[in-house]
Amino acid sequence: MDYIMELLGIHHAAIICSNYEKSKHFYNEILKLPIIHELYRAERDSYKLDLALPDGSQLELFSFPGAPQRPSYPEAQGLRQFGV
Repeated sequence: MDYIMELLGIHHAAIICSNYEKSKHFYNEILKLPIIHELYRAERDSYKLDLALPDGSQLELFSFPGAPQRPSYPEAQGLRQFGV
């Protein structure tokens, strides 16, 4: 049986940033993406910032101290995932 699936959009894209404050400034102040929610996770010394995109999807920014450079680790800096 053949299945055909049409992707209509994404829920979010997650990015692990190398500098949280600079990234937050860029996406919120320069690109004017509204902040939905910001959370500091003390147990990880990590931030999670949810930003609204114009089409209703979201951009998630994460910070992890000592995150390795891209390309091959799940907690590395850069684009982490797309949620559909």
